[in-house]
Amino acid sequence: MRDEHTVICSPAVFELITDDAPAVRVKVDLSYHSRDPFAVQASFRTGHGSAVDWVFARDLLHDGLITPSGSGDVRVRPMALDPHRVQLELSSPSGHAVFTTCAQTLGDFLHRTYDAVPPGREYSWLDFETALSALLDNDPARD
Repeated sequence: MRDEHTVICSPAVFELITDDAPAVRVKVDLSYHSRDPFAVQASFRTGHGSAVDWVFARDLLHDGLITPSGSGDVRVRPMALDPHRVQLELSSPSGHAVFTTCAQTLGDFLHRTYDAVPPGREYSWLDFETALSALLDNDPARD
C-alpha cells in the first residue's frame, strides 16, 4: 500500500468566535494524505493570500465529534447547545482562537479518510525506511 497514495481534500467554512465581535467566517481546506495516515491538516485562509496550517491527529477530530477531546494545542468538542456544530480551539505561543463549524462537514470528511485508510490500518501505509532515512539525513548530530 505504500506505493499507492491517496489525497483527500474538502473545503469547509469555520466561524471565528470572539467575545467582543460577531463571528467571522473563515474558509478552511481540510486535507488528508495517506502517506501521513494518522494526521489531518486544516489550512485556514486568512484572506491575505496566505494560509495558516494546523496538523493534528485524525483520531482527535473523530473523538471531538462525540465528546470533548484534546489536552494540548488542539481541542475539539461538540457544542452543548447545538449538536450540529463542533468547536475547535487552537492555542500556540502566538495566540489563541476558537472556531465553530458544521459537525456533518467534519464527519463527511472523516468518512472519506476512513474509506481511503481504515482505522487500525494506518501502519500498513507508513514507509518506515523512507521516514528513518529522512530523519537521519536531517540529523545535526551526524554532521
